Amino acid sequence: MKKIIFLLLLITSLSANAQQQYETEKNIPYYAESISKQDASLASQCTLDIYFPKGLKNFATIVWFHGGGLTGGKKEIPQALLNKGYAVIGVGYQLSPKVAAPKYIEDAAAAVAWTFQHISQYGGNPNLIFISGHSAGGYLGLMITLDKKYLKKYDIDANRIAALIPFSGQAITHFTIRKERGIPETQPTIDEYAPLYFVRADAPPLLLITGDREMELLGRYEENAYLARMMQLTGNTQTTLYELQGFNHGNMPEPAFPLLIKKVDEVTKIILEKQ
Repeated sequence: MKKIIFLLLLITSLSANAQQQYETEKNIPYYAESISKQDASLASQCTLDIYFPKGLKNFATIVWFHGGGLTGGKKEIPQALLNKGYAVIGVGYQLSPKVAAPKYIEDAAAAVAWTFQHISQYGGNPNLIFISGHSAGGYLGLMITLDKKYLKKYDIDANRIAALIPFSGQAITHFTIRKERGIPETQPTIDEYAPLYFVRADAPPLLLITGDREMELLGRYEENAYLARMMQLTGNTQTTLYELQGFNHGNMPEPAFPLLIKKVDEVTKIILEKQ
């Protein structure tokens, strides 16, 4: 009987998702016009696309930062996040070597600030904003969540982020930033551009996901493992680490997306129950 009820609920859920309509708005500037007008490169790079469920209210939003080593890539809305009942925002940002740190981190913060300020206009709940991204995108999410100064510029407390779920993000100073400073990529550095520098007990829920430690890029698993350990030692009780064995840096997002979706659903339920 329980199996029958479960199957009926599953079919109902799948049917609802299939019937739900979604809209996409593209190339929305997330900086104020007064800022964009002064810089053509910023104006072209610093836009976002938003995919959202039409007619729904109070839904969650995932802000997704693309990878590419801070030197390449473009904004994207991952296929795995479509038709799930929430909004997805794909963010473009300025790239090295045209700009240097902290420009792209500031861009990431501006995009998240835009989301807090505007998502209710689309029907979304500003208390249900989740941050994710792969590789360099994961790094950007870590920086603007753990170092609170970037969002504070917009009078936003980074602790308002519902949860942070980086895919194989760097926990030490990003190798592109080290390159900008003449530091070899194999020389680990922890400074003001390292998420590890800003570990704190009161951070939002943090789900760290990496590929197999033997197949990952430049010790990426170990960086995340150290970040998880230091978060624990600061007194943070909401950090979890997953290692996806058998997956490398490039293909680890495929099995990571279901973990992201599960985390979004879990945290959404907790937050809505408190409201």
